[in-house]
Amino acid sequence: MGKGDKKTRRGKIINGTYGVRRRRKIKKKPTVEEKISVSSKK
Repeated sequence: MGKGDKKTRRGKIINGTYGVRRRRKIKKKPTVEEKISVSSKK
């Protein structure tokens, strides 16, 4: 268990992959209301 193990977090980091043990941060898409408020401030 460790750097070479595909099931561990450390192994995911070493391999450069993602999965259950190493979640990605989800980028939030701006909503329609946010787009309108941003464009109206200009």
